[in-house]
Amino acid sequence: MPSKTEPRVLLCDNHVLGLAKPACMPTVPDESGDLSLLDWAKEWVRQEFKKPGGVFLGVVHRLDRPVSGVVVFGRTSKGASRLSDAWRRGVVAKTYLGICEGELPGERGAWTQWLVKDRARNLVVVAEEGSKDAKEARTDWRVLKVAGGKTWVELKPETGRPHQLRVACASLGAPFVGDVKYGASSPLPDRSIRLHAASLAIPHPVQEEGLDLSCPAPFPGL
Repeated sequence: MPSKTEPRVLLCDNHVLGLAKPACMPTVPDESGDLSLLDWAKEWVRQEFKKPGGVFLGVVHRLDRPVSGVVVFGRTSKGASRLSDAWRRGVVAKTYLGICEGELPGERGAWTQWLVKDRARNLVVVAEEGSKDAKEARTDWRVLKVAGGKTWVELKPETGRPHQLRVACASLGAPFVGDVKYGASSPLPDRSIRLHAASLAIPHPVQEEGLDLSCPAPFPGL
């Protein structure tokens, strides 16, 4: 289902474009044919800077389609390369906010899991350490509040595995609201899930000061 809201520009300089992605918009083009954040961003740059030809934007990272929040693109090949290198070196600080069905075991903690992605089904499962293709996933978390059978949670992934946060909460019996792929009781009307990339801190690709981007969650209670 296409996004019903427009992306929002958080930052634009010579090397970086930071956006707030709405839920249900793909980060990059996919088989649905729906407008992607990347295509929207290229058109925004073309109009903003009156570029007559093609627009370069380097994809640095992605958010799952049903997830909202901060996304950055590189506006130059140097910017994209150095941003991507920051992800590889693990010097990116990410904070997510979410609402889970049920309750988590305690008030805060850290999860370490080994994940394997089934690409045919686009599904990630927890495996034993040392299993074939298993990759380590680490996440710090803390409960913000519990009400009405739901838990509001802050999550800070130390790694960036596919579906890492969705699997972590679901494996403890508390999937994100709307995340039927990982066990939620029912979908939300727009097929989004209650997971939001609230902030992103990363070294700037060419300047001494770092980038610190944030946007509020589009769902209530946080």
